[in-house]
Amino acid sequence: YQRRVHGRSNCILPTSFTVTMSAPPAKEGPLGDQPKLAQVIKIMGRTGSRGGVTQVRVKILDDNRSDRTIIRNVKGPVRVDDILALMETEREAR
Repeated sequence: YQRRVHGRSNCILPTSFTVTMSAPPAKEGPLGDQPKLAQVIKIMGRTGSRGGVTQVRVKILDDNRSDRTIIRNVKGPVRVDDILALMETEREAR
């Protein structure tokens, strides 16, 4: 510890801090704990009220059924052959 004089009173301050953080517990629930990877195979078009969302067809990569494709909405720039990390793969965009 280091003694410092602040104003009229003495303050004792530690000379260094050690911060220990642990990882949050794994999430249990419908979303699971790991994102699934999907590859963009076709860009369907723009959607949304101002066209800020792109509708794409993706192929789920880390699934037992290797031919599974779904349609998803993507915000931001996206190209064919991009890899997306999807937190859930059960819902499909309309």
